[in-house]
Amino acid sequence: MIGSALHFFQEKLLFLPTTLEQDYQYQFDYPFEELFLKTDDDAVINALHFKVDNPKGAILYFHGNAGDLSRWGNITEYFAAMQYDVLVMDYRTYGKSKGKLSEQGFYKDAQYCYDYLLKQYSENQITLYGRSLGTGIASYVASKNNPKQLILETPYHSILDVAKQRFPIFPVKQLLRYHFPTFKNLPKTLCHITIIHGTDDNLVPYTSGKKLSELGLDNLNFITIEGGDHNNLIEFKDYHKIIKTILP
Repeated sequence: MIGSALHFFQEKLLFLPTTLEQDYQYQFDYPFEELFLKTDDDAVINALHFKVDNPKGAILYFHGNAGDLSRWGNITEYFAAMQYDVLVMDYRTYGKSKGKLSEQGFYKDAQYCYDYLLKQYSENQITLYGRSLGTGIASYVASKNNPKQLILETPYHSILDVAKQRFPIFPVKQLLRYHFPTFKNLPKTLCHITIIHGTDDNLVPYTSGKKLSELGLDNLNFITIEGGDHNNLIEFKDYHKIIKTILP
């Protein structure tokens, strides 16, 4: 029964979007531009572009699997406060974004946003930041381009790896349509990679993220947050310390 649910309802298990009315008005502390990007024949992606005076660079942020930009906009203001411009998009079916979900759709929309930033910033000014679900997407974009750096918060070796740990008695490899193979993307990534993961993560196991540090990549730095859970790394001094080091 659970195996059938994995196959037929995996999108409902993997993706937890909330939706917004198209006329919803965002309110944030930092100046921003709301964007509607037509990335595909059937997709329109809603995004926020935070812009600060004299930015140190730009961050393309790929958020987690739950919520919408009304929440993630507040979260990414952390980087605007550090004097960085930030572009964060809602995935298809999230917030005001429209389109059919697919792994290739995620990748296509992400690359479109990267190309959008390239019209305003040079690649050596762009940092890719992925959180949770967004880490697989950010790592894909990093493998196809040459940004300044890649930051992954609570990443997974692959979605398949996480599913195997959560549903060990089912043939998840045959059932899953989404894989997000971070472990395949990182060896193709030329820029510096920082991974931040908490030891007490109850959603993406620490062991899954730790496997990425075992790929033998010279450009990868794995940071462990002792006692950190999936959604609370920002509450730890070590998180702020590493972020301020790599985003001076």
